Amino acid sequence: MTERTNPITPAGFAALRAEYERLFAVERPAVVEIVSWAAGNGDRSENGDYIYGRQKLRAIDRELGRLSRKMKAAKVIDPTQQPDRNRVFFGATVTIADEDDNQRKVTLVGDDEADAGQGLIGWNSPLARVLRGASVGDLRTVQLPAGAKEWEVVEIRYPG
Repeated sequence: MTERTNPITPAGFAALRAEYERLFAVERPAVVEIVSWAAGNGDRSENGDYIYGRQKLRAIDRELGRLSRKMKAAKVIDPTQQPDRNRVFFGATVTIADEDDNQRKVTLVGDDEADAGQGLIGWNSPLARVLRGASVGDLRTVQLPAGAKEWEVVEIRYPG
């Protein structure tokens, strides 16, 4: 199995690291303290604090492992350093218009930082895949569950 790298913006990587550090430095020690206290109360088989604490500790450890794997596979790409600003690449904010001239603005970010409600679409989403490499004026067709939809690239911007 080949290891796949995951492009991510510097801000997205910082958010992953902050979540990891919060879980590791704040949440986990607090739960360990509760489990230690509960273990000292005698019979563990019917001790709700101990049982719940152990379950919560396992959940935190799983999340720490998941975040660690994501950070290890992440490839931080700074969109402000993009040399070719006339085409759509990682980090671009793209204004697209459909056949009815309804415009939509999307920013191509890492899959871990995608939030469609905020206009942040994951690098591997169907729309991002068809927009990659496009220039202003290009028509791109994306296959959606409801059928094919054509978009025209109206504007491309990069931060910085």
